[in-house]
Amino acid sequence: MHTIHQQLIDAAARLSDEVAALTFGKPVTHVYNPLQYAWQAHRRYLLRANPRGVDVLLMGMNPGPWGMAQTGVPFGEIAVVRDWIGIDEPVESPADVHPKRPIEGFQCQRSEVSGRRLWGLFRQRFGTADKFFARHFVANYCPLVFMEESARNRTPDKLGIDERAALSEACDRHLESVLSLLRPKHVVGVGRYAEQALLRVARGAGSDAKVTRILHPSPASPAANRDWSGTVTGQLEEAGVWGRRSGEWRVASGGKKKRES
Repeated sequence: MHTIHQQLIDAAARLSDEVAALTFGKPVTHVYNPLQYAWQAHRRYLLRANPRGVDVLLMGMNPGPWGMAQTGVPFGEIAVVRDWIGIDEPVESPADVHPKRPIEGFQCQRSEVSGRRLWGLFRQRFGTADKFFARHFVANYCPLVFMEESARNRTPDKLGIDERAALSEACDRHLESVLSLLRPKHVVGVGRYAEQALLRVARGAGSDAKVTRILHPSPASPAANRDWSGTVTGQLEEAGVWGRRSGEWRVASGGKKKRES
């Protein structure tokens, strides 16, 4: 195993242990940590990272109930993770399962719309997962899923002040490790929350990566339901992350772009 892969795995294991030690009060009644019960799938996903570094790191906020919560892969819509990325591992169950949010792993019949849109765009543009992962990687800032008694999802930004502070401390440390290991030239926040985390941590870590934001693919956003892939492609091209012509452009040292053959 490459040293970078082992360091990514070790960093994820530390993050899992740190967030597992945190406590959260009402209205949160259930907390899932897929880095624990879906560890084997997440570990295999980390092996997909290019150990020589990436041009682009995309980051979301935290797992969705039918994506990473089931598969251990960020935005991990089941069909994409299994059939395109090539990961299909046994998934265990959290210690305290909400009856309305069962964990069925790769047997789950629900589909994560956000993940289907995000990975679907990458599949359309790059064709193969190998080509995508050669220069890109996708991560989540926070690995935890928070649910209220009704099973309503509660996002990290809606937690109490002290809870957010403790969670951010652990997640910031992990993100700093990922930035140091993968050395991206562009970091892309999938939504505003992720963008703010990237701005904060990248500056503190002394990273010179360019931070940008794309529209979150959640169907809860009316804008995301109107040609999300076209909108985001335009945002990435405008930010210089992707080239405007067919094919991808590689960001070379010194900020110059070279066309891939």
